[in-house]
Amino acid sequence: MISHSKPSLQEIHANCPCWIFFQRRRAAVVIFFSLTQDPADLKEEGNTLFKAGDVQGAVCCYTKALKLSDSQAESAVLYRNRSACYLKLEEYSKAEADASKALDTDPGDVKARFRRAQAFQKLGRLDQAFLDAQRCAQLEPKNKAFQDLLRQLGAQIHQKSAQVNSTDARVQQMFSLLLDASAKDSDRQKAAQNLVVLSREEAGAEQIFRNDGVKLIQKLLLSKQEEVVLSALRTLVGLCTGHQSRTMAIVNELGMEQLCSVMGSGASTVSLAACHLLQVMFEALTEGMKREIRGKDEAILPEPSKELRSMLRHLLGMMPASNVSGPGRDSAINLLVKQVPRKSLKNPDNSLTLWVIDQGLKKILEVAGTVPELSQGPPLTDNSHMSCSVLLSKLYDDLKSDKERENFNKLCEEYVQQHFSRPGLDAKLRAIQTVSVLLQGPSDVGNRTLEMSGMMDAVISLCASEDVTHQQVAVEALIHAAGKAKRASFITANGVTLLKDLYKKSENDRIRVRALVGLCKLGSAGGTDFSMKQFAEGSTLKLAKQCRKWLCNESLPQASRRWSIEGLAYLTFDADVKEDLVEDKSALLAMFELAKSEDKTVLFAVGSTLVNCTNSYEVDKPDPQLVELAKYAKQHVPEEHPKDAPSYVEKRLAKLLEAGVVSALVCMVKQESPALTEACRECIARVFLASVERQEDRGTVVAQGGGKALIPLASDNTDVGKIKAAQALAKITITSNPEIAFPGERIYEVVRPLVSLLSLECTMLQNFEAIMALTNLAGINDRLRQKIIKEKALPKIEGYMFEEHDLVRASATECMCNLVLSTEVQKLYLATGNDRLKLLVLYSGEEDERLRKAAAGTLAMLTAEQPELCARIPGTTTHWLEIIQALLLSEISDLRHRGVVIVQNMMQAEKSLAETLMESEALEILSVLAKGGEDTPEPVSKIALNCLDKAVDYGIIRSREGREKGKGTEP
Repeated sequence: MISHSKPSLQEIHANCPCWIFFQRRRAAVVIFFSLTQDPADLKEEGNTLFKAGDVQGAVCCYTKALKLSDSQAESAVLYRNRSACYLKLEEYSKAEADASKALDTDPGDVKARFRRAQAFQKLGRLDQAFLDAQRCAQLEPKNKAFQDLLRQLGAQIHQKSAQVNSTDARVQQMFSLLLDASAKDSDRQKAAQNLVVLSREEAGAEQIFRNDGVKLIQKLLLSKQEEVVLSALRTLVGLCTGHQSRTMAIVNELGMEQLCSVMGSGASTVSLAACHLLQVMFEALTEGMKREIRGKDEAILPEPSKELRSMLRHLLGMMPASNVSGPGRDSAINLLVKQVPRKSLKNPDNSLTLWVIDQGLKKILEVAGTVPELSQGPPLTDNSHMSCSVLLSKLYDDLKSDKERENFNKLCEEYVQQHFSRPGLDAKLRAIQTVSVLLQGPSDVGNRTLEMSGMMDAVISLCASEDVTHQQVAVEALIHAAGKAKRASFITANGVTLLKDLYKKSENDRIRVRALVGLCKLGSAGGTDFSMKQFAEGSTLKLAKQCRKWLCNESLPQASRRWSIEGLAYLTFDADVKEDLVEDKSALLAMFELAKSEDKTVLFAVGSTLVNCTNSYEVDKPDPQLVELAKYAKQHVPEEHPKDAPSYVEKRLAKLLEAGVVSALVCMVKQESPALTEACRECIARVFLASVERQEDRGTVVAQGGGKALIPLASDNTDVGKIKAAQALAKITITSNPEIAFPGERIYEVVRPLVSLLSLECTMLQNFEAIMALTNLAGINDRLRQKIIKEKALPKIEGYMFEEHDLVRASATECMCNLVLSTEVQKLYLATGNDRLKLLVLYSGEEDERLRKAAAGTLAMLTAEQPELCARIPGTTTHWLEIIQALLLSEISDLRHRGVVIVQNMMQAEKSLAETLMESEALEILSVLAKGGEDTPEPVSKIALNCLDKAVDYGIIRSREGREKGKGTEP
């Protein structure tokens, strides 16, 4: 075997102006971009990139040229070209917009009109597409592409017309049944359900809307039959989904009063359905505001902000209303959580949040301050206070400046002070309850209100009250106040004795369990630091034992059992507590059952407990030298508990999996509640990642629905949570059959999370696992390969082919081996002016066996699919022949197989290549391989024989019979 030194990056990129490659650790990312500032040059560069298959690069060039161009004619051409790019990228709205801009300048531009017709067709705007295609055919009657498009559109319009006529008849039939008072209830229910099905089709939704269906639905909403009301709400969902103009009309016709009244009703199923409808309405209105409006139909639409404000005003009005049910109020809070704060902090407009704070913060605080045991205040559920704290936290986090945050603080302090200064204990309890909710939400605001004069003293004194309600409110506030180490130390000094007395002497379990949690929280103030314990040795184990006892006691109220999990969430920082908990299977099962229950407030406590038990939290390993310095200076050095060693963690994970932790996590992900916060989702993602760490456990996780649950966690989560969930998906995809782990369309949803791991922000391990997973997906079918390309993974994978780490470089090349089955990737290798082919040839001669196999395999597939590449191989490097001979001579049968395939492809491509190969030592090697033997697999000898036969056909060599007759030798 001939060994070759690694090619330098300068050599690889000599002719590659737009190539991106990575060098890790010490080197920065280097990007070769054109420095030209001339629009004409940028246009030409964009054209070249487009022809080479780099559509995204072409878009960048055209966009830059548009910014620099001051010529209308030139801009029109650039818009037309960029429209073609957007069509390729399947961004049809942008394609239509750019084509329209080109036509604004030059209405006779037939290419721009054709592209707009294609975009209209994909957007479903068939009438407009037909007009454009018709105009194109008039301008160029002999153009086959124009005629074909015209025929396609004619057929589609005819089909749609027939569908509309059929749908119209069905809609009229449903209406007749629903309006017929003499019809049976069962028939009317069936008709209402059929209306739901029709509304999910665009043609059906339009017919329902145009035939005064909204007025009929308004009557159905007044029905006393729950099934009919549900069908009416679901029909409205179909009408509003993705349609701004219909949504605005429905909001104005029905009125928010009626919709909020339905959502505030006592029936939880109806309330949830109404909540879903309002969410769909919000999304339709807000998406409509973001979309660039074009065309005369959309241009006359009024601004939907009026309807949005009306909806928000009514939702805020539901907060303190006594006639709204608890579930209805929770639904209203949930909607505010989802729709008011910005989805991304990159968006500078937080005006909706400011408006809600100005108009409704005090109404939200009314809910926060309600003590259910007192007669005053609106009805609440067990989840209401938690949901309220999440909403307050979201609003506070969405503020941009100190001035905005100060205003929020001021409004909260005024509300708390207003109640705290009033005579009577009820008002003070409302103030303390408000502080308690603020401490669970925007804790900085809660801490400020807690520091108000007399507040902490009132909390301590009410803990000693004989009234159970007073004690409960005060103890809960004390628990939430112990969040900061400084305050925890204060409470340890001033409140521990009080909490111990309540725990030991109170006759009410509601108080005892809360006092216990307070002690648990104070006992865990040292976190995972084994050397920092607030209480005496063994105290935390006793507290944990009592928590487990209450958790398993089904005779206790669910709220009391929930508090016992809160206690375990704090105590499981201690490894001894973790060990005892996983050994107690009944406690684990009780915890998992609570996680699946209607009580959503338990979610974060369960998530935190599981994170602690699996040690899936982040641990910063201190520098050993700094540790020695700290010891020398007699500074505190954190110590790890011996039972937090990996061997213990692995055993705990096995016991959790056996107890059914995966099914509990899956149920937690499905919860539609503000209590399922991003922090809670991150906890779940961390535990999932820990659960799939061992390869043998991944099948169990997939079988219990873990794969399906991870997909939403990878998109809706904290930044850290998204990475953890994506990495768990990568581990599953590497070792499981992706088509079984993610059946149906779900497999395509896995691609984006995996591509997100191809980032310099992620660790090398995460990069490697993502590439391995994408390799598996790319080998399944062309649609998945197209999805990977569409998610812009290709340049990143090419970049990792230059990685210094051997495994990452080899895995990226393996991924490329599967991706080259796509014609789009093949075009990149066919394009001139790059060194992609050269890299594969050079890598085929590397010492790394895995890299050689991947590169040679890619080369074999490319030369088979695109024979014209064969002629370019000799121009890649002067060592090309030696590299191919080394493959043929390799002791590794897989490399020999790849080598003979490459030789066969080259010989079939051109006679001159066959001559060059036969004049080298390759002839002798192929002759030996063709004879076969124990060391030569049959496929290799067969292909080698084919190569020799091809040489005979060309007349380069003679067959054995010919040589014996002519007694000659090969030329």
